[in-house]
Amino acid sequence: MIVAIEGKLEKKDPTFLHINIKGLVYEVFVSLNCSAKISGENIRLLVKHIIKEESDSFYGFLDENEKKLFCTLIKINGIGPKVALAICSTFTPSSFAKLVMNNDVNLLKKVPGIGLKSASRILVELSGFIVFDEEDSAETKINYEASQALESLGFKKDLVSKTLATCAENELSALIKEALKKLQK
Repeated sequence: MIVAIEGKLEKKDPTFLHINIKGLVYEVFVSLNCSAKISGENIRLLVKHIIKEESDSFYGFLDENEKKLFCTLIKINGIGPKVALAICSTFTPSSFAKLVMNNDVNLLKKVPGIGLKSASRILVELSGFIVFDEEDSAETKINYEASQALESLGFKKDLVSKTLATCAENELSALIKEALKKLQK
């Protein structure tokens, strides 16, 4: 299994790259977000290699979280690599995780190739999808953990996220207690 490609960048297009590896040039499809971050002559990408009857394609990523998002999306019935790349081009992994956590169908429908039915299916199947990176604050992680705890108690996801947005506590157990008081009113 090929998991990364390293070589000389020969051609850069917004949606694909040509990478020369010792005389062999590979075409690697990338998201717009990934393409915008690429500069310089030498490049190393994490890749997902997809082999089908009619094609043999590489999909490249600079970020491990973007690769995780892509791989998670293509496992959903009806979501292929092109739609998954469109989602990766529209959202960063952390903004997509927030979209899923907030169950925002309308924002997801803005991705080319995604309608109401597909957006709803994606949100249902990825209800537990979360990405934490260096940019995320401890507050974001605590809110996520509090949300998971409250949902496990039977509260609806949308009600939980609205309630947590109004809470002031910064410590997990205190945040859950404050949210429970507001949810029980």
